Amino acid sequence: MKSITIIADDKVGLLADISYILGKAKVNIDALSVDVVAKKAVVILTVPDSEKARQVLEASGYTVTEANMIVVRLPDEPGELGKITTSLAKQGINIENVQTLSRDGRDTVLGILVDKPKKANEMLKPYLLNKSEPTY
Repeated sequence: MKSITIIADDKVGLLADISYILGKAKVNIDALSVDVVAKKAVVILTVPDSEKARQVLEASGYTVTEANMIVVRLPDEPGELGKITTSLAKQGINIENVQTLSRDGRDTVLGILVDKPKKANEMLKPYLLNKSEPTY
């Protein structure tokens, strides 16, 4: 699954503009994370068609980067996230972003961006949602 990141000057209506552009292009937003750091907005989107999203956003003047997201399914129980994040940390893998993609009371599906995706993919193999697709 692809994640796209936009870093732009924070301003009123920024998310409205981005979501309008994507909606007009018929690109659905599956997950969204927005943070403001030092007057910059960091918008991370998970979309089904990252290439189309990137193209329409860049055509509108935004700078966009893409990254492969590792998608895992965990039991929806206390401590499960801690197990995998501790394992990643012990192997020197930095987590750059985590998004909850779905949660149904039984399972939680997370999208995880890391600095060493190949190594993380191997470590998280038992949790991978789609084991047949490489995530790096």
